[in-house]
Amino acid sequence: MAYYNDVARRTNLVERTLGTVARVFEAAAERRAKQRIFRSTFTELNALSNRELADLGLHRSELKRVAWESANDVAA
Repeated sequence: MAYYNDVARRTNLVERTLGTVARVFEAAAERRAKQRIFRSTFTELNALSNRELADLGLHRSELKRVAWESANDVAA
């Protein structure tokens, strides 16, 4: 008669929980970094005059989109 013993390493509840908590904190840190980049980019662009924005090829209505793209490009 053949005998098979499967001794696969199984993570216990504590390891799984700690892994999940670590992923949550990493995601929160990434979101916070993106928010900081967005806020600084938006503030700097918003401080420009309409003429300066036009020289950059931007309209004031595009500032949020440009700031979000900047935050996502830098953080990625």
